[in-house]
Amino acid sequence: MKKTILGLVLLILATSMVLAQTSDKWLHIKVDNTGDKTERVRVNIPLDLAEKILPAINKDHLHAGKVRIGEAKFNDIDLRAMLDAIRSSKDNEFVTVDSQHQNVRVAKQGGNLIVKVNDLRHGQKEQKVDISIPFTVIDALLSSGKKDELDLVAAVRALAAHGDTVLVTVTDGSNNVRIWVDSNAPAAQ
Repeated sequence: MKKTILGLVLLILATSMVLAQTSDKWLHIKVDNTGDKTERVRVNIPLDLAEKILPAINKDHLHAGKVRIGEAKFNDIDLRAMLDAIRSSKDNEFVTVDSQHQNVRVAKQGGNLIVKVNDLRHGQKEQKVDISIPFTVIDALLSSGKKDELDLVAAVRALAAHGDTVLVTVTDGSNNVRIWVDSNAPAAQ
């Protein structure tokens, strides 16, 4: 589960790095690790800067503002068709799993895809993941037309229209991650 969560956070992080086009919008990433090796990471990037820089990065799966997700396995699931079906439906909770060790919720609410996961299986330390992504951003991510590619620059432009929004929060005992976009420049430290 940790690898899946980390992969999802990294994908959203990469996506978020290009999610705006106006200089007053900022992408904020906050990571706190209070475990054995206490670490604190803060990333604050003006979104217009991210939009300009992302196409210049050509490393591994990221090229020209697009990321290849060829290694992602969807087990014969047409992700685009599934997301289109959810987008065109009314707001609703589509998947709910409640078990002794895990609770999962997938829903559409207010034009956003909502995913919430609570996992208690890892040494009794609760892991929580909350994701809220506007469907217009998802559409922009998928706009390249290639099955194994996400258009991060298009997603940045789409996110700019949504104002302040929290995209991801992850809590796992000693780790806390928060990724959000707002109009607040970070205070000088």
